[in-house]
Amino acid sequence: MAGVQNIVLLPYSFTVVRREIRQVRQVFYHVMLLNISVIIFAGSASAQFARITVEAGRHRRIDVPVSLSLMELSGQLPRTFALEEVEGSKRYPVAHQFDPVESGRICWIVHGTLKPGEKKVYEVVDKPTVFAKFSTVKTEQNESFLEITTGRHKVLRYNHAVVPPPAGKSKLYSRSGFIHPLWSPAGSVLTAMHPEDHIHHMGIWMPWTRTGFEGRGVDFWNLAEGQGTVRFVKYLSTTSGPVFGGFRAEQEHVVLDANNGDKVALDEIWDVRVYNVGGPEKDYWLWDFVSTQRCASDSPLYQFKYRYGGLGFRATTEWEGNNCDYLTSEGKTKIDGHATRARWCDMYGLLEGKYKGVTVMGHPRNFRHPEPMRLWPGDMEFIFFNFCPSQIDNWKMEPGQDYVFRYRFYVHEGKLDVEQAERLWYDFAEPPTVKVQKF
Repeated sequence: MAGVQNIVLLPYSFTVVRREIRQVRQVFYHVMLLNISVIIFAGSASAQFARITVEAGRHRRIDVPVSLSLMELSGQLPRTFALEEVEGSKRYPVAHQFDPVESGRICWIVHGTLKPGEKKVYEVVDKPTVFAKFSTVKTEQNESFLEITTGRHKVLRYNHAVVPPPAGKSKLYSRSGFIHPLWSPAGSVLTAMHPEDHIHHMGIWMPWTRTGFEGRGVDFWNLAEGQGTVRFVKYLSTTSGPVFGGFRAEQEHVVLDANNGDKVALDEIWDVRVYNVGGPEKDYWLWDFVSTQRCASDSPLYQFKYRYGGLGFRATTEWEGNNCDYLTSEGKTKIDGHATRARWCDMYGLLEGKYKGVTVMGHPRNFRHPEPMRLWPGDMEFIFFNFCPSQIDNWKMEPGQDYVFRYRFYVHEGKLDVEQAERLWYDFAEPPTVKVQKF
């Protein structure tokens, strides 16, 4: 009988259990919904750490690099976070990158167009960024040089190994610490190294010419008299990333003295950054060059008035005669440009049947901005450019003080669009305003 009771009661027991399970499931379901809602709500409130507003100001902006220090949020930020552009109810992931110089500063590109007075809004949120979806500017080096590339395309090469001069020329013309080649977006070489007419010209380089150090004259530029030179010392950092690729290199401006030994007059740091904008599909590169110089001892370096010295650019020898020219921000050319002052200068010419150019922009914080320029006049066959503050008057580099020279390079296919050059200069000189609001 007990067995029968068990048989009879078993179905009933399953029924009760199933009903109780359904009730438990319903309760559990509602509890889980409540918990999920709370989690989502809490997450949406706490996962957003800051709101960033980029304001165009009075200028039109297109694909402009910006940066912002998050040091005031450093105690609140997670180890990994994402930057998102907020447009109404929509969100778009934005590649960001930390500055290798200033801790806590992030850099990114404001993609698209901002008209004067417009703004874009971004938020820093608590979730990892999937950087694999973004293209990268790569920095790679070997025993001789470092190259910066985007995709399969080379942008520039920095030569850290000593490059000897052509056969038969003095070994004094050996140099390290310069950029060559600089490539156009289509792959054309736009610089020259050791050209026959001026063996000491080295692509893009920055020696001083007529100087005084500890009672003697020193020429770091022309090299032939063996008075001075500039040497690569070491890399301080190299960077690859979705916003920019670049390097920081230490260099020395050396006074050569066979009798008493060489002595360093200036310590210098180059900070070069190629931005992930433009490219071959848009026919331009954009990159920054910053040189920070400081006296290496208690001895000052005297800079005497002279027509050239400082940042130099020697163009390809394919730009020759009537197939090349200059255009400055003030409308000057090879006919009337030398010893004038300008915010930017474009060098351009025909290469492989097409026009290509390089625009060098000076920053308003540079010494003696707008800087005077050395432009080879019309009777010179080739293109050479130099921003030269020493053209104005004598000056002195004092020990214990940093001298910072900031330039932006716009490398383009085709002839220069002056309106675009003006816009790019304002991006550099008067960048968008970036504001942060903590949640």
